[in-house]
Amino acid sequence: MKNRTSRREYQSDALRSLHSAMEGLHKVGAIDKATMRGFDVSCLTSVDALDADSIREIRERAAMSQALFAKVLNVTASVVSKWERGEKKPSGPSLKLLTLANKRGVEAIL
Repeated sequence: MKNRTSRREYQSDALRSLHSAMEGLHKVGAIDKATMRGFDVSCLTSVDALDADSIREIRERAAMSQALFAKVLNVTASVVSKWERGEKKPSGPSLKLLTLANKRGVEAIL
């Protein structure tokens, strides 16, 4: 079975290690499910609000067209265009992916 921690994006290596230790405590019953769930949220990469210029910069750093960037994010090119013009704001999973791409590079979400 693959370790759950290897599929997550953490705020830091220290939090990755600490989270792994907490998972061990949860496995042996030392902490309950609700506590573990709260700890999960606090260790994972936080979502940032991104303006139109920031979204364009993320895409341009990755040297991608709007169409290709849209495929990576699983949205339409029209949506990416509207984000970059400030007509719409990303939310939910799209905002999380954009935040990860901003902090770790687009390679982190491929």
